[in-house]
Amino acid sequence: MSSTVDAAFRAALYDTADTALDAGASVLAADPSADAELVRRGAEFVAAVWRRGWQPADVVRIARRELEDQHVRLLAALIRAQAPDDRARGPRWAAQLAELPTEDPPRTDRFSYATAVLELYRLLLRLPALEPLQEPRPGAGRRSDSRMLGRIRALLAKAEATGYPEEAEALTAKAQELMARHSVDEALLDAQAPDPDAPGACRIGVEPPYEQAKAVLLDAVADANHCRAVWNEPFCFSTVVGFEGDLEAVELLYTSLLVQAQSAMAKAEAAQRAGGRKRTKTFRQSFLAAYAHRIGGRLGEAAAAAGTEAGGDLLPVLATREVAVTAAADRMFPDTVTTRLRGITDEAGWTEGAEAADRAQVRSRPRLT
Repeated sequence: MSSTVDAAFRAALYDTADTALDAGASVLAADPSADAELVRRGAEFVAAVWRRGWQPADVVRIARRELEDQHVRLLAALIRAQAPDDRARGPRWAAQLAELPTEDPPRTDRFSYATAVLELYRLLLRLPALEPLQEPRPGAGRRSDSRMLGRIRALLAKAEATGYPEEAEALTAKAQELMARHSVDEALLDAQAPDPDAPGACRIGVEPPYEQAKAVLLDAVADANHCRAVWNEPFCFSTVVGFEGDLEAVELLYTSLLVQAQSAMAKAEAAQRAGGRKRTKTFRQSFLAAYAHRIGGRLGEAAAAAGTEAGGDLLPVLATREVAVTAAADRMFPDTVTTRLRGITDEAGWTEGAEAADRAQVRSRPRLT
């Protein structure tokens, strides 16, 4: 069995040619007794990927982008098979495991199955090392208010679903107020002993198309919520560094604003097409770029107002947390470069995007009492 798998791997995994893949799949298809060993080796590949800094959501995201649904299902099954042998990795990791696809891989002939497995293993083997994410310190997140986060999610879900811009604006503004209160409450609880090692990090998918504009939007949301975002363009995600409560706020608000942007863009594009315009790609690119730019300005104004209203007693606490987040981000990413948005050429798209961002604006944080 082991010799069969070794022979198949020698033939297929380290040669990118289709003929090599066919040769390896033929070897595996001819020996059903090798199936268990094939799965065991796959679990080892998964464990090696974790050691290189990847997380379950990251690997599923890239498999979905580069391969097909059957590969994603095979990958999910491998991750679940490896999980009992893995160490405890915290609530965020557990949540990613819980969100894995649960459908079984489709039933196919043995050759097709072996081909899909080898294609997946090729992908796992070529994934490079990533910056390891700092895991939550013992007790981190112990003050997380699940009821508060549930209210925030509910507000944002309503904002995404409504067809009325004014209602979406009001719901999103209220959600941002709750996020701000959640963040400030945690800052006050940490005031007695601020811990510069407390910030953690998470990765958030930034998928094409128009990924540059989406990365700019995520950066604006992160900055407004006391976090730092670093975009990894080749692998379609941004790493966001911050305190746990703020990271949750960034994930929620970014997702909601992106959904609202896409809904507003679809309506604006339909109106443009009704007027005889055909340049939908340039319109969308310019729309999302303007939306991200304008949201960044609005959130920046809100953050500045919050700093003014917070009061002198809290400002040193917030400053300590900002320094801790910046230091953690600099340790993880000592060499970063800036990039400029490209392809912003559609004036109508830019105007419509800016107006949509105005409708989705969030108010400044509430005054502390």
